[in-house]
Amino acid sequence: MRLRSTWTDSRLDDLNGRVTGISDRLDGLSNRVDRLQHTMIQGFIALVAIMVTGFMGLAGLIATKF
Repeated sequence: MRLRSTWTDSRLDDLNGRVTGISDRLDGLSNRVDRLQHTMIQGFIALVAIMVTGFMGLAGLIATKF
C-alpha cells in the first residue's frame, strides 16, 4: 500500500468532519467527568460532616460520664 502524496478536497473535508465529531464527543465526555467530580466532592463533604457529628456525639458521651 502506497501513501498518498496529495489529498483531494473531498477527502480533507471528510477528515475535517471526523475530527470535529471526535471533538464534540470529547466535549460531552468532559462534561460528564466534571459532573462526576462534583458529585464525588459533595459525597466527601457529607461523609466528613457525618464523621464530625459522630465524633462530637462520642465526645459528648465521654464528657458526661466523667
